Amino acid sequence: MRAIACWPMLLSALLMFPVAATAQDRSVLRLVAPYPAGGNIDVVARIIAQPLSAELGRPVIVDNRAGGSGMIGSAFVARAAPDGGTLLLNTSIQVVLPHLMKLPYDTLNDFTPLAAVNSLPYWLVVAKDSPFRSVDEVVAYAKANPGKLNFASNSTGGGSHLAGEQFKKIAGVDITHIPYKGAPAAIADLMGGQVQIMFEQGPAVGGFVKNGQLRALATTSRQRSAMHPDVPTFAEAGYPAFVYSNWQGIWGPPKMSAEVSERLEHALTKVLQSPAVRQRLLELNTEPLDLTGDKFRNFVLEQYEVNREIVKSANVKLE
Repeated sequence: MRAIACWPMLLSALLMFPVAATAQDRSVLRLVAPYPAGGNIDVVARIIAQPLSAELGRPVIVDNRAGGSGMIGSAFVARAAPDGGTLLLNTSIQVVLPHLMKLPYDTLNDFTPLAAVNSLPYWLVVAKDSPFRSVDEVVAYAKANPGKLNFASNSTGGGSHLAGEQFKKIAGVDITHIPYKGAPAAIADLMGGQVQIMFEQGPAVGGFVKNGQLRALATTSRQRSAMHPDVPTFAEAGYPAFVYSNWQGIWGPPKMSAEVSERLEHALTKVLQSPAVRQRLLELNTEPLDLTGDKFRNFVLEQYEVNREIVKSANVKLE
């Protein structure tokens, strides 16, 4: 942590010596994690950093620049030199926030998409003593009792909220959103019966499902999780259009040359496809993704539109 804390002073010194700064940028790759140390993004960044360093033959450090729902770190990368020395690891909030607020950067034009890292699908979960044992039972109750079924989320405008809004639209049901400040409070009220259902990611609820405090009815992934093969998909439950996840990806600054971006894409592909990295990502209850270059760029554009439509159709407003 001391090395991370000294970066502001080091950067100030480098700005005073342009020649030295250029040399430093070439020797060290800074992987910006725009959230605090110890969180999911930070953990994934550290899983990637060491093998990426070995692949590129240069040191890779994780630089935690937390704040503003990822905006501080993202803005830092958007302004960085496009020399391959600074990258951003962020979640799909990168393509959600533009539809909720004015940002200090242009999500689609101020970054160079390089690779998707993993996907964190949402599980529809209920308390252990809930009467609901299938998606069909939830939908049947919601249709028979419009507005009476509550679904919890960890925040307004967050992935668990948007997943619930997408479910409402696809299933054709009227259920009431109850936002919380963070997943722990929402999960506690779900287990206590104050709310009836919740859409949340595996890392947050997997342990409660495993010990029997919660029951998982379905997952929003395209296929069953390798780590939790007993949780069916919404496609299996009769809702194939309901595919939604929080995902993580790596971007560079804008205007990166083809040579620089292709070198990074090649290195990231090898790292993310390595058995050791894939296993560690699976152990985090996430699903590795194989999207680099044009495939990831097209995926970013698609996800930008998916989230724009959800926010617009549900009239989601930040409180």
